[in-house]
Amino acid sequence: MEITDIRIRRVTTEGKLKAYVTVTFDNCFVVHNVKIIEGKSGVFIAMPSRKTRNGEYKDIAHPINPDFRAHLQELILEAFEKAPLTADAQGADFD
Repeated sequence: MEITDIRIRRVTTEGKLKAYVTVTFDNCFVVHNVKIIEGKSGVFIAMPSRKTRNGEYKDIAHPINPDFRAHLQELILEAFEKAPLTADAQGADFD
């Protein structure tokens, strides 16, 4: 599976949430609402999730392999660093 596009939409308000990300795989499958979060030891990605009845959050799409998750995070954070400081979406093609 190849990551073919990453679009960054920065959040301009103060807080831990830094951006929303849309990732396209193989030019045919897209995942919206990956988040870039500022944590105590730097930025990291959080996969799209929903709140369950008992108040917990469960990912609705996520890597099942830790190596792919690390690769995905690396590419997203590289795109985030290159993205302009405006809130507009910024695409990065990987063809």
